[in-house]
Amino acid sequence: MATTRRADSCTPGTLDGHLGGNAASIRATTRALAKVESAMAVVLVEGISDQIALETAAVGRGRDLEAERVVIVPIGGAHAISRFLTRLAPLGTRVRLAGLCDVREEEVFRRGLDVTRVGSPRTRTDMEHLGFYVCVNDLEEELIRALGTARVEALFDSQGDLRSFRSFQSQPAWRGREPEAQLWRFLRSSSRRNLRYARLLVEAAVGRDILPRPLDALLTTV
Repeated sequence: MATTRRADSCTPGTLDGHLGGNAASIRATTRALAKVESAMAVVLVEGISDQIALETAAVGRGRDLEAERVVIVPIGGAHAISRFLTRLAPLGTRVRLAGLCDVREEEVFRRGLDVTRVGSPRTRTDMEHLGFYVCVNDLEEELIRALGTARVEALFDSQGDLRSFRSFQSQPAWRGREPEAQLWRFLRSSSRRNLRYARLLVEAAVGRDILPRPLDALLTTV
């Protein structure tokens, strides 16, 4: 399918298995960790959708993260942050550490940075000084807010998903809810859809130069 080929061309070797569930998540993490020994910067993110978003944003900005030796590692959930920071500690100061998390996991990341002595951030600004950024409330909401509901619906239409979204909106549990909440839930209701739109939404945002601040700032950091 054209969409899949396009995703693979953006980030060769990392996106091809992203639609394969937990096994694909493990493969993505393993592939990324294999590169950290030679990395200049390592970015820790909660999951594959974050990895896809950052890699897509970098491509849209004309960057080649592999050539720059910037490695994005999906850690399989925020509570793994301390384990991954500990694993990376032997690399010392020669590797720039950075990261991205959702607002509900901000405290988990903050504690992880403190426990592993990467830093002692007390505020979100402190975290940013260490290279760690927070999405409010999460990556999907950041992208929906940046693009606006009309643009997201237009993207659904271009991908043949608008009819499904209209059907979702008519469900009793979601009828009459705020459009932003409906869009968010529709994206999150299918992992396959969520991963696909992580790329499509970021491409749309980069094309309009409205990339959400956490993604933009993180890319600038690394």
